[in-house]
Amino acid sequence: MSRPDWHANLMAHPERASVEFPGRDAVPVTPHRLDGAELAQAWQRITAAQPRYAKYQAKSDREYPVIRLTPR
Repeated sequence: MSRPDWHANLMAHPERASVEFPGRDAVPVTPHRLDGAELAQAWQRITAAQPRYAKYQAKSDREYPVIRLTPR
């Protein structure tokens, strides 16, 4: 299963991951790929907020990775 480049880069160097918001300092985070029940629950919330992602997923054979970013 092919993963997008952003996923490969993030998971290859998780210790370098950070989140930036306008006007704020970068926050270091730890990425965790969701699976099983965690993925199902997160995917429901994601598609409820952004229904277009469900449409994209329906057109693809690959499962979209969902990553939880937890502040360090």
